[in-house]
Amino acid sequence: MLNRRDFLLAGAASGAAMLPLSAAANHADISPPQEGTAAGTLVVLPPRHPPTAPADEPWQNRVRRVGQTNMTEHDPAVMDVNAWADYWHSVKADIVYVSVTGILAFYPSKVPFHKHGRFLNDRDFFGECASAAKKRGMRVVARMSPDLNWAEDALKAHPEWAMRYKDGSPQLSGEDPRLFKTCMFSTYMDDYMPAVIREINTQYEVDCFYCNGWPPLGTLPECYCGVCTKLPAPNTPAYWRAFTDRVLTLWQRYDALAKEKKPDSFFFANSGGNVRGGPNLDRLGKVLAWFQADNQGRTYEDPAVWGCSLQGRVCNAVLDGKVAANVTAAYSTGNPGWRNLSKTPEEARMWLSQTSASGMRPYFHFVGAETGRGQDLRWQKTGAEYFDWTARHDDHLATVRSVANIGVVIGQSTQLLYPGPQTMHARSYMHETTNGIYETMLRGRFAFDYVHEDRLDPERLAKYRALILPNVAMLSDRQCEQLRAYAKSGGSLMASFETGLYDENLEPRADFALSDLFGASKAGEVIGTNGNPYYARIEPGRTQHAILQGFHDTNWLPGAQNRVPLKPAPDPVLTVVPGFVRYPPELAYPPISHTDEPAVVLRESGQSRTAWLPGDVERTYWITGHGDLLRLLHNTIRWLTHDESPVRVEGSGFLEIFCWETKPGYAVHLLNYSNPNAFHGWMQSVEPLGEQRVAMKLPAGAAVKSVEMLRSEAPVPFHFEDSVLQFIIPSIADYEVAAITII
Repeated sequence: MLNRRDFLLAGAASGAAMLPLSAAANHADISPPQEGTAAGTLVVLPPRHPPTAPADEPWQNRVRRVGQTNMTEHDPAVMDVNAWADYWHSVKADIVYVSVTGILAFYPSKVPFHKHGRFLNDRDFFGECASAAKKRGMRVVARMSPDLNWAEDALKAHPEWAMRYKDGSPQLSGEDPRLFKTCMFSTYMDDYMPAVIREINTQYEVDCFYCNGWPPLGTLPECYCGVCTKLPAPNTPAYWRAFTDRVLTLWQRYDALAKEKKPDSFFFANSGGNVRGGPNLDRLGKVLAWFQADNQGRTYEDPAVWGCSLQGRVCNAVLDGKVAANVTAAYSTGNPGWRNLSKTPEEARMWLSQTSASGMRPYFHFVGAETGRGQDLRWQKTGAEYFDWTARHDDHLATVRSVANIGVVIGQSTQLLYPGPQTMHARSYMHETTNGIYETMLRGRFAFDYVHEDRLDPERLAKYRALILPNVAMLSDRQCEQLRAYAKSGGSLMASFETGLYDENLEPRADFALSDLFGASKAGEVIGTNGNPYYARIEPGRTQHAILQGFHDTNWLPGAQNRVPLKPAPDPVLTVVPGFVRYPPELAYPPISHTDEPAVVLRESGQSRTAWLPGDVERTYWITGHGDLLRLLHNTIRWLTHDESPVRVEGSGFLEIFCWETKPGYAVHLLNYSNPNAFHGWMQSVEPLGEQRVAMKLPAGAAVKSVEMLRSEAPVPFHFEDSVLQFIIPSIADYEVAAITII
């Protein structure tokens, strides 16, 4: 078994030792790094994966571009099928979604309660579209929607199909009360949906089947029908397990139905929801053949620009190389949103670029395919230009594995089930925590992956110098043992707030489950803020510690909005100054200015380092933007990792960085978020950045043939010596990709 220490030693034994970036050899075309830029240490990249023979890949892994026009009830009356197919073929879409669906039939279905649309008039609209796509060499996804059906007939005939409120009344669609919400535990999913799949499979040539609107994403359903009242209580760990069991049972049954006609066909469904997900993402990742990330654009609840990139990192954490596609809505997402109106090209391109950068397949989507009726067609140019660019660079945009040395643990159970502090709304609370650590990682230009809480086995963790647990409140005993083993092998860890204070059943523990590892022990219940939050006092004699780098002329640092008080720990670097009132100002001073309660607990054991932050620091940074909190988090992460990184990108601006091994070599993706609309509203324009200096230390024996900027479509000079590759990206508009070809 290869543990983390063996993994690093194997890289060192290859003859490529760690090298400070500032000490790397320079080329005449590349000036030395400017004074004040991060030096740090480059670590050698792991040996490259052997190439996979194309014949060994399932067909879906070769899909590079996905198109969808979400048909409306009116489209059969007015849509030009050939014009629709010609557009998607012209933009080099490999596969298109064609609506079946479960709500309205787009073909002359004979399945009871599969209602024909008003404008279908017995036309085989689905069949015409599928045939037109096939004639142009595109694969076809049969798209279904099992989440709603019609109250006027289906509900009357099958009252057991409906989701119910506590009073027994059916749950109706919030926008169209003619439709009721179907219960996934009812016979609707056992009888009706299989009948639709079999009918399509019998009559048409399709390549796979997709269910939109199911399973629920981000939140768990709450239903009180006759079946669901016999299940565990909603929003409990036991219910989540039953929910996941049901999803996987139906998924595998539908997949078997899809394969009845063609063995290489498959079923897939909604799988997005990012870190919250719906079903357990580890279990789902082992079953699915295609991860459908239904994160179509920014919303009122999720205004951060990186929403699509975050989803891509989640996919990489659970898929083991299987295909993932993220839906970019060409229409106007948000609240309110205009479903039939194009969003700005800048916003749509950024979402598509995040899809490509994070390793997913770009997927463009609009609603309504009517032509010649004066509707908004601006989206078509955006999609055509972007898809055409990707087609020119497919080899470099296809990813093999991520290059990163930090893992951020996804606590999916915490995201879905953890109640949070009593004064906070659980969903928004963990959403703020997620955004806080995500922005922290981006601002620090760290190379990081997400790591699912159920994938903490040594083989997966071996590549990481450090793991970060941002208030992963729910941890099982097994997961804690895996984290202890990781630390014992030389890995470092940072955790915050209530991490491990609950087990996998949401049962509270008397103390942190990892108290022995971190040396942090709970001294009381959560303390919130009534006025000033607590402060962190810099202890005399500890001012030179690495986590305090850059803090001058102050004895106090900001704490967090909430904290779990800790028992005293030896030789603390920061101690707690308890919070006090902000108003009136006459009383805004600390009654107690010095305590022995630690504001951070640090430990070292060989190469392993641990840091425990008792407050919800990541979340507090997100809601305040306080630069001291950001600096403290960055300093702590750099201390944990010994400031080691597999790739360094230095320069001005707010970037998200992905680095991938590819079949030709490597690809460094840079997404430019330096824009006033990064946190609210759509991007309206691009604020270009100047040069970015990149350095990587390649495996022994690697030789570099070329470095090319894919968006600029121009080569750049590079210097390669002692396995260290250096080059400068001259400028970045919204997105740039440095493609490195290895000989």
